[in-house]
Amino acid sequence: MNKPVYLDYNATTPIDPEVVDEMLPYLWTHFGNPSSSYSIGRKSKDAVMRARRQVADLIHAHPDEIIFTSGGTESNNMAIRGIAFANQEKGKHIISSMIEHPAVTEVCKYLETLGWEVTYVPVDHYGRVNPEEVGKAIRPDTVLITIMHANNEVGTIQPLTEIGAIASKNRIIFHTDAAQSVGKIEKDVEKSGIGLLSIAGHKLYAPKGIGALYIRKDIRIEKLIYGANQEKGLRPGTENVPFIVALGKACEIAKRDLDKNQEHMYRMRERLLNGLREKSGLAVSLNADLKNCLPNTLSIAFEKVDAHALASLVSNEVLLSTGSACHADSVEISSVLDAMGVDLLTAAGTVRISTGKFTTEEEIDQAIQAISEKAFRLLP
Repeated sequence: MNKPVYLDYNATTPIDPEVVDEMLPYLWTHFGNPSSSYSIGRKSKDAVMRARRQVADLIHAHPDEIIFTSGGTESNNMAIRGIAFANQEKGKHIISSMIEHPAVTEVCKYLETLGWEVTYVPVDHYGRVNPEEVGKAIRPDTVLITIMHANNEVGTIQPLTEIGAIASKNRIIFHTDAAQSVGKIEKDVEKSGIGLLSIAGHKLYAPKGIGALYIRKDIRIEKLIYGANQEKGLRPGTENVPFIVALGKACEIAKRDLDKNQEHMYRMRERLLNGLREKSGLAVSLNADLKNCLPNTLSIAFEKVDAHALASLVSNEVLLSTGSACHADSVEISSVLDAMGVDLLTAAGTVRISTGKFTTEEEIDQAIQAISEKAFRLLP
């Protein structure tokens, strides 16, 4: 039996073979501690420096503005808590949105227990933040705005340049969780007014357990852990050289192939959407404006179809996500769809399908066939 078609690239990506080839020597041969002065230590240090340049180049930053972390969650914690603790004498107010990833919302909730106040600005029915709402939420004691670049569930891209201009005008630091967008769409931190940006390696074909945080040169954050002086003292501990090398290579590939990969993911998504509409014969609706959406993401609802039942039925043929959580006696709508005003029936019929650079036309056609057949079978 053929393995299932993988269409959940927003959850995680397979590691690019080029990335594996690049990192393997640093697992076996070049194992030296980057802080050591002898040759194999210098080899590791040079590799870390090269990776820092590769990450910086992808987002148009300077290498010394990149701090390596264990992933997007740590980067978000470092950014939000680091700014909050470093600026608490100026104020204890943060602005975020109602559709952030838990790696942001849970940090904000934690800070609220310590006396910070957080304003969660609303989104429209496509999950887009209105920059004017951000401006209205600003107070004299606002020290941070944290709005994601692109949503992980529906793919909606936020107007970061406009929000960044508002933040700059009011001299407020602006952070964005770019875990879903980096490597999929162009990102220029200099043009966007972004002060901090979080990256997750496993979303762009690097291994799980590696990430990065961009911190603009003029920004100071409070360190969260203490130790030696690695990563400017902000992230002490011996560097994870093989994974850092992997992230650097993944960023280099992402920049090299950005246009090609974007076009490919657009085509695969359009082929999938058109195929599902034609083949299934079911009424389908979109939860995002595809003109302002990640090129690989499709959040789609099948009318009168239980998404959990559908995902279960097709699991041997297609791997995808749903837009709600199913419990023993209830269906819980996702916080993102809830904030967008999506009704319970639509949310219960929503699946998230995300393509990747390795997705083939044959896989898309297999997915169309399997999803269409199983969805039709679930009609009441």
